Amino acid sequence: MPKKKTYVLVGTGGRSQFFYSALVTEYKESAELLAFCDTNRTRMDYANKLLNEKYGSHPVPTYPASDFDRMIAEHKPDTVIVTTVDRTHHQYIIRAMELGCDVITEKPMTVDENKCQQILDCVQRTGRNVRVAFNYRYAPHHTKARELIADGTIGQVTSVHFEWLLNTKHGADYFRRWHRDKRNSGGLLVHKSTHHFDLVNFWIGSEPETVFAFGDLLFYGKENAEKRGVTSFYDRSTGHPNAKEDPFALHMDESESLKALYLDAEQEDGYIRDRSVFSDGISIEDTMGVLVRYKNNAILTYSLNAYMPWEGYRIAFNGTKGRIEMAVGEQSYVNAGGDKAQEGAVKTRSIRVIPMFGQPYDVEVELAAGGHGGGDPALLRDIFGDPAEDRFQRAANHIDGAKSILTGIAANRSIRTGQAVHIDDLVIFR
Repeated sequence: MPKKKTYVLVGTGGRSQFFYSALVTEYKESAELLAFCDTNRTRMDYANKLLNEKYGSHPVPTYPASDFDRMIAEHKPDTVIVTTVDRTHHQYIIRAMELGCDVITEKPMTVDENKCQQILDCVQRTGRNVRVAFNYRYAPHHTKARELIADGTIGQVTSVHFEWLLNTKHGADYFRRWHRDKRNSGGLLVHKSTHHFDLVNFWIGSEPETVFAFGDLLFYGKENAEKRGVTSFYDRSTGHPNAKEDPFALHMDESESLKALYLDAEQEDGYIRDRSVFSDGISIEDTMGVLVRYKNNAILTYSLNAYMPWEGYRIAFNGTKGRIEMAVGEQSYVNAGGDKAQEGAVKTRSIRVIPMFGQPYDVEVELAAGGHGGGDPALLRDIFGDPAEDRFQRAANHIDGAKSILTGIAANRSIRTGQAVHIDDLVIFR
């Protein structure tokens, strides 16, 4: 029997359960979870409780963030899984490689061009592997779009129009938690749009060259609420009388997982998970428009709004032989607030091909269970299982991770400066 691959995980917040639950259940014959590391012991203790009570596995040793090196020295894992706050991804990615480990990191790989360059340089220096968890590549309808384009169904893709809508449940959640501070997340054009920009790179087989963007905070935040006549405010939702009837409020004491992960853990690090989305201190945008030219001369027009009445997206691919239209409605969710299989689960979807000279037709796509349109289980199988040869090369490495975030990083710079930004001016790929 082949030797089990060994893993440690750093960052035991909401997304971590996606990885560690798979390791101790479906992939326990080929993989072994050795330890947790975090800045907050309460969250690590809760993760161990879930390992034991929910997944029937044994608890693992826990290490404070300051003892990351000691954890690696004592357990010598093959791979470090990074699911921390975005702004710290690069620290653990780089240190893990320096200590001889490969890395699996949640998206985005990091939040700015300097941290991105540090990761690229470290991969070059150490020869270690970095895998970025782009689950959306594995959703059957996204893979089908890649197949249609690769097979020349609409000829050469010349432009893409991509509209993504986050609703007042899921979209609002980014304005309650650490993501609301752009220093932590890079804003939604990095944290969320990394998925979307990666998909465009993946679909059209190219990479971004020049980016121009506008973005602003036009709905969330106290000033915007005041303009709409709101007079009743609060700093956080849980336990505050002004939040009782607010549809934007998050009551963490009503959710076992949110209470255990965040409310009960506040005394350790002071992190407040349920900030009012109409309070001060928000430095990210909620309304964004981006224009991108790719190295194959294709053009992307992209829109992201985080306060819409429904959740999902519409995409149109225009080509020299016709057009593909894709529309997807997704299940809205609050991170760590329920069944993780409902995160981004598909409610409705359609793919329509419109030939330049011919009758339009609908494309049938298999329906896959699981979060993010069925992409989550397929990603886990590809990472922890024994994946088959993949014609579409969905596995994403550090180069893919960099090329996706650099579109958002360039868009952030364009918003600040009012100028177009050239990707080649941000980092050097050696």
